[in-house]
Amino acid sequence: METFLQLVAKDLYSKIGNDLSRTAIVFPNKRASLFFNEYLAAETDRPLWSPAYVSISELFRQLSPLKSGDPIRLVCELYKVFREETRSKETLDDFYFWGELLISDFDDVDKNLVDADKLFSNLQELKNIMDDYDFLDQEQEEAIRQFFQNFSIEKRTELKAKFISLWDKLGDIYRHYRRNLTELGIAYEGMMYRNVMEQLNTDRLRYDRYVFVGFNVLNRVETRFFQLLQDAGRALFYWDYDVFYTRLPLEQKPPYTHEAGEFILRNLKLFPNQLPETSFDVLRKPKNVRFISASTENAQARYLPQWIRETREQEDKLTREQVENSSTRQLVNSPTEKDTAVVLCNESLLLPVLHSIPAEVRNVNITMGFPLAQTPVYSFINALVELQTTGYHAGTGRYTYESVLTLLKHPYTRQLSSHAETLERQLTRDNRFYPLPSELKQDAFLELVFTPQNGIAALCSYLTELLREVAVLYRQEKDVEDIFNQLYRESLFKSYTLVNRLLSLIETGELSGVRTDTLKRLLNRLLTSANIPFHGEPAIGMQVMGVLETRNLDFRNLIMLSLNEGQLPKAGGDSSFIPYNLRKAFGMTTIEHKNAVYAYYFYRLIQRAENVTLLYNTSSDGLNRGEMSRFMLQFLVESPHHISLEYLEAGQSPQQAREIEIHKTPEMLQQMFDAYDIHQHPKAFFSPSALNAYLDCRLKFYYRYVAGLKAPDEVSAEIDSALFGTIFHRSAELVYNELTANGREIRKEDLEQLLKDDVRLQAYVDNAFKEKFFHVPLTEQPEYNGTQLIHSKVIASYLRQLLRNDLQYAPFRMEGMEQDVRETMEIDTLQGKLALQIGGTIDRLDSKGDTLRIVDYKTGGTPKTPENIEQLFTPADNRPNYIFQTFLYAAILCRKQSLKVAPSLLYIHRAASESYSPVIEMGAPRQPKVPVNNFAFFEDEFRERLHGLLQEIFSQEETFSQTEDTRKCEYCDFRSLCKR
Repeated sequence: METFLQLVAKDLYSKIGNDLSRTAIVFPNKRASLFFNEYLAAETDRPLWSPAYVSISELFRQLSPLKSGDPIRLVCELYKVFREETRSKETLDDFYFWGELLISDFDDVDKNLVDADKLFSNLQELKNIMDDYDFLDQEQEEAIRQFFQNFSIEKRTELKAKFISLWDKLGDIYRHYRRNLTELGIAYEGMMYRNVMEQLNTDRLRYDRYVFVGFNVLNRVETRFFQLLQDAGRALFYWDYDVFYTRLPLEQKPPYTHEAGEFILRNLKLFPNQLPETSFDVLRKPKNVRFISASTENAQARYLPQWIRETREQEDKLTREQVENSSTRQLVNSPTEKDTAVVLCNESLLLPVLHSIPAEVRNVNITMGFPLAQTPVYSFINALVELQTTGYHAGTGRYTYESVLTLLKHPYTRQLSSHAETLERQLTRDNRFYPLPSELKQDAFLELVFTPQNGIAALCSYLTELLREVAVLYRQEKDVEDIFNQLYRESLFKSYTLVNRLLSLIETGELSGVRTDTLKRLLNRLLTSANIPFHGEPAIGMQVMGVLETRNLDFRNLIMLSLNEGQLPKAGGDSSFIPYNLRKAFGMTTIEHKNAVYAYYFYRLIQRAENVTLLYNTSSDGLNRGEMSRFMLQFLVESPHHISLEYLEAGQSPQQAREIEIHKTPEMLQQMFDAYDIHQHPKAFFSPSALNAYLDCRLKFYYRYVAGLKAPDEVSAEIDSALFGTIFHRSAELVYNELTANGREIRKEDLEQLLKDDVRLQAYVDNAFKEKFFHVPLTEQPEYNGTQLIHSKVIASYLRQLLRNDLQYAPFRMEGMEQDVRETMEIDTLQGKLALQIGGTIDRLDSKGDTLRIVDYKTGGTPKTPENIEQLFTPADNRPNYIFQTFLYAAILCRKQSLKVAPSLLYIHRAASESYSPVIEMGAPRQPKVPVNNFAFFEDEFRERLHGLLQEIFSQEETFSQTEDTRKCEYCDFRSLCKR
């Protein structure tokens, strides 16, 4: 395969010889010059004078006395002009992103040498004198006619009136803006191009000869520039194309112009090619073409190692055949790597692709930059900006927990502050939703981070200072060789430069009036668009590149990833203030231009390749519609080659979760024995929750009470049902603590008086929230969010309902609130007799007459009626576990005092009716129910079954297995472990 640049190098050397010192070779981009230089050197074994290499944009910058302006400053200068010309009071915040759009339009106007006076003339005048515009061809006249058909000046709307009033000012804004920039000695790119053309003197050009290589679509400035150099006899032109999409379509019946060849045909007419057409009939030569569909973006990257191996095998086979056919043939070193390109239509695939490149590929050249947005410094800056903007409430002087936690978890904070991890745990444990800066400043670095900033200048200074602190991490010499260390150091420097640039613009007054949210968007745009260049030798190794970097380059083995509609060509046109028909009429860039450009890139890239593999993603999500690019479809129809249609299939089958069953080993049983033996651990006990966990799911019991696993603590602004119940319990406890301060008797009149005092009731709830949820002193006033406020009001209403129920039961005696009870039991195990404790915390104990009532508050759920005691110990979906808990407490209290024990469940949310009774009832369905007013009748059977349950837990024959009822797994903390 002979590449286009090899053809040019050979032809140029044959025409000019060894001395190219007075020759400048101009490429669309700079990358091609590195390859071209190698090909030119290969043309002779003698030294030669190298030509100058320059890209077209660099050439115009060299020829212009104006300097390229900073993009942010250019918008600020335009804003000044806009304010002067329109007398508008629009802020820079509102104008900024619209200003970028306007500069883009002015850039296009200048690059296409549009007469701005005529374009921006009064629309009425434009319509009236349209016939006098002799510079318009027939197609352009039709475009203007269509514009006025669709845009009636006579029929005014508010939006149309605003557009017309601004349009009439655009000419003045354009001229005034260019005048101001000229005085400042700066320019946007189009203005610089136009300025060069207005002052160009070909006799004063630096080089004798300018060689233009591999251009495609030319704007009018470039076309005019080429013409002037051609007329002066100082230009040579090399166009790369293929007759497949230039001459052959014109010979069809009926003839047509191929999209990829539209602009090349124009260029060939104006500027004849130095190479003959015979050099450009290569697309029809034999090729191996494959179209492969993949189910995801990442699947394409994962296919890469297989494709590289297959390509290497083909190359090795070809090399062996060449050796057999010609023993004198010299082999090129690593032909596969140098002649292989991986082209990413979706540049976000860069990281998956880099991770997929196999170790046997010794050299890789990455032409795309590494996105700064994928480095730690980007997330650090983002976290800092969020902390000081949306994460800080100036009114209360507090930060939000989420913004603080993001920073405390960041690797930079962890490395620079020894207190970060401890502080994070403390905030999580204490549910600190809105921490104060003072409680966060636990060392010098955290003091720097958690100092509130006021204003955009202070925010930028704050960022630069913290970035300097982070730079300390990369000063250690030992890490110099680490590739990621180098990459992150470079990204840190780049970020510091960008933030510093914003700070200098603020200090000089260019951005002084900008709001913080605008600065935030601007900074984010600068950071997300920045790339960190990879260092390497471009002409060596396998190339990983974006579509634009492929210009002028040819590869024998080519794989293109994400060749989807919407990726190539890119979806949607650029926004513009100039209507489409006017752009078309005045010869400006339109969406058709861009589609034609991408069509050319696609066909030019595959025309010399011998092994072409094109992949696309079939999944439709977001902007991706799961369709192959129109260019693939077009090539499928037009191609003279056989195209293999294939699809990627993952070489794996879905894993089935296996059943988990844990057998009790002697070591495990000994561990359990020791853990619950009261002689070794006097405070250890089996709670109703532990026993219920065993009855619901033995494996859950094992994870929580044998292995000692538990869900990590986390702060959540949401209040789940368990926390809701905890806050209600504490509120009720506070109420009755106060009512029993001077005696345990609860009287009707005390309850009636309290029910009338809403403020006092709400105070109990607020104090419960402070203790159980916000974890702040009672003197501190926490901030409720909307949901928390609703929960607070609901709990207050439940508290009133509780008091109304107690009012009907009063008078009674309060025996205890949140009272711990324990009882020792003895069971036989393989390790000998085990003395263990059962027990827990009873919500409330009260007595009236000869009855002691155990009251368990329930703020959710539905009351259940067990048929018998056996049902409490039988694992099932409807097993009444709340009743099991209350009965366990009743069994303990039966032996501790002489009163009748009545276990009760008070469902607060169902207790509004006057006839409601919290007493537990038992009985079979559709049979009379027996109230459990005296637990003594059920105690013996309950204790017998409880003893059997404890024996079973310590039995070696019984395993810890998963529950059969998978509904219990839905909200289990250990669901991810057992894969249910």
